[in-house]
Amino acid sequence: MKAIAYYQSLPVQDPLALQDIELPEPVAGPRDLLVEVKAISVNPVDTKVRQNVQPEAGAAKVLGWDVAGVVKAVGSDVSLFKVGDKVFYAGSIARAGANSERHVVDERIVGHMPKSLGFAEAAALPLTAITAWELLFERLGINENKVDEQQSLLIVGAAGGVGSILTQLASQLTTLKVIGSASRPETQAWVRELGAHVIVDHRQPLSEELKRQGIDSVTHVASLTQTDQHLDQLVEALAPQGKLALIDDPKALDITKLKRKSLSLHWEFMYTRSLFETPDMIEQHHLLNRVAELIDAGTLSTTVGEHFGTINAANLRRAHTLLESGQSKGKIVLEGF
Repeated sequence: MKAIAYYQSLPVQDPLALQDIELPEPVAGPRDLLVEVKAISVNPVDTKVRQNVQPEAGAAKVLGWDVAGVVKAVGSDVSLFKVGDKVFYAGSIARAGANSERHVVDERIVGHMPKSLGFAEAAALPLTAITAWELLFERLGINENKVDEQQSLLIVGAAGGVGSILTQLASQLTTLKVIGSASRPETQAWVRELGAHVIVDHRQPLSEELKRQGIDSVTHVASLTQTDQHLDQLVEALAPQGKLALIDDPKALDITKLKRKSLSLHWEFMYTRSLFETPDMIEQHHLLNRVAELIDAGTLSTTVGEHFGTINAANLRRAHTLLESGQSKGKIVLEGF
């Protein structure tokens, strides 16, 4: 089958950074689905793994952790899906990625695809929807639909992949006052369309930006990018006993700065459940099904920012280049082989 892979970690400008190759057909295990990949989307994790994870000598490493496709075969113990089902999922970082014509995935982390979306639009959602949902409702402990006029959420990097769905979830499913940060006119307009009540510019000191908008403090922060650069401002902006959640990988973080206000720190990594096969791993199946229902009801929208055409090495290198520039808006999708 066709696949896109790399054999050594290289700068994205190098034609060998991602290559078109042929691989043997994968075989589904007992709880696996064999999926015909119809569309994928590209995430920062793809670029981080490509840059930092060196494959074993002579081995091809396949990236890709956002898929929409059709079930072609099921393992002996599968109970949640049948052949022919349209599915979407983010997969497991402990297994081969899905930048290939066919892919195997544990059914417990797969959802039924939204009926109202095409494959490309659906592929934009799984990884970021899981990340945003777990961050908001599990890490930060926000109660869905609970009325609390005093609570607020600052989303740093609201125009990116996770920010685009988190802004929708927070504005549509909670009573939080949602403040989204974005630095360019086009991304600020995007975040406003997604439902943010207030827009701030993260190129400026965030606590000052909030005060300029008449906001003295916030109760919750979702820091999705450059947490180490913004930490002092986030501590300043948070109300005493507030909560800070992050998803990025700061090289260093002085958490003693959180002590004076008794701030709590929460890390969200959506691969934790699949990586450790936690007892509640199936929650990602339920979560994705709920997201599909919300999409079909018109409550949430897909977050496609760019469609880069066919799934091949050249187009994936373009996608990695845009992600590494920090200038992307929403999700980059590719469709078909």
